[in-house]
Amino acid sequence: MNNRLSRIFASLGPFIGLAFVIGLFSLSNEVRPFFLTGGNFKIILTQTVIVAVGALGMTLIIVSAGIDLSVGSLVALTSVVAARLVLGMAAPELTPADIRDPAALFSRLRSPQDSVSRFVVEKLSDDGRRELATPAAAPSAIVRDLNALVMGPELQAGGRFEGVTLRSGTRVLLAQANRSRDAQARLNRLLLEDAFPGELTTLRPFWVVTTLTCVMTILAGGVVGMVNGVTIARFGMLPFIVTLGMMGVVRGAAKWMGKNQTVNPPASPVNDLMALTDPQHLFPLPLGVWVALALAVVMAVVLRRSVFGRYIFAIGSNEATARLCGIRVQRQKILIYSLAGLFFGLAGLMQFSRLTQGDPSVAIGLELDIIAAVVIGGASLSGGTGSIAGSMIGAFMMAVLRNGSNQMGWPTYMQEIIIGIVIVLAVGLDKWRQIRSARRTG
Repeated sequence: MNNRLSRIFASLGPFIGLAFVIGLFSLSNEVRPFFLTGGNFKIILTQTVIVAVGALGMTLIIVSAGIDLSVGSLVALTSVVAARLVLGMAAPELTPADIRDPAALFSRLRSPQDSVSRFVVEKLSDDGRRELATPAAAPSAIVRDLNALVMGPELQAGGRFEGVTLRSGTRVLLAQANRSRDAQARLNRLLLEDAFPGELTTLRPFWVVTTLTCVMTILAGGVVGMVNGVTIARFGMLPFIVTLGMMGVVRGAAKWMGKNQTVNPPASPVNDLMALTDPQHLFPLPLGVWVALALAVVMAVVLRRSVFGRYIFAIGSNEATARLCGIRVQRQKILIYSLAGLFFGLAGLMQFSRLTQGDPSVAIGLELDIIAAVVIGGASLSGGTGSIAGSMIGAFMMAVLRNGSNQMGWPTYMQEIIIGIVIVLAVGLDKWRQIRSARRTG
């Protein structure tokens, strides 16, 4: 009976802790009207996403008796990767490589027969005119002049594009009454493409940019996770040391890729993943929240119901025994760290979406928050114990603690002290459970 009660308490412990924290902040008459609102819980859920997605991967690692300290740096790197990808694929500026047929473009501009060509020639700089008059010249100055039109004011004024066949995407942007600077620049680029369909390459549609950005950013995280896994599994090195070294390597790579500054791409649908709409009400929730919840359900099933999940628990409980039972421990560890890296890459994508920029200095200490969420959720740092549901509750509890502390007006150092105490208590509770379990079995 006592064993059964202990198991029930261990399963419900994170939920009881969450209920206690919410109840604690609800006691204040000043805070309660703002804390217990749908809009505030939408903010908390949005703030939970990055830690929760990272905790999905960290749960696999910790249950297998491993650790990964490079998460924060990897989130920073993948946020920069996402920003660079959007900047490279969605930026409306032309490059010399975007001139599909330079000879045809020069021919149209030397003998302009339509209003758009005549307008472009009128706007050419002196360098552009000299380049146009030079046989077999490379269109470098003309590209700069075209970009001045792309990034300038409304290009469609004055009926210049009458008679030009406009694509549906161009017409959609053209119909918008209030366009942002990025949207106007994109419209200008599309107008030029429609006017010079054989001379200019086509700007990638946003759905292509979004898909490629998401896939390549997540894969970048998976590659770093695979390197960690191979190093740990093949060379028998301690996860703590390997990922500690990788933390510095990845952070340095993020600063190199971002040139030691933030990368600010134009607005794209990737930003909508974490965008808050109707902030006064709980619904609709940002897409990122639903993605995190869906992945949590999938990974809970994988961890508890699949052969791969059983292997993870077996390796974490006793690696030597797992090897003797025929489990290919090295291969499983590589899979575990690679899969975790994919989740860390997704967390970096969410970080980029939330900040709308890639920042190589962001997410410092995030690995501690993610590890804390997993431990608060009932996972043991010794391995062999843990659950996805517990980790999600742990991530949510930490977001509630920070949000409630802000509502109470507590300074940042007080929040850090409270979260530190909670982590120590969670680890102490895990140690106490291990001692009791050892006494029962001994």
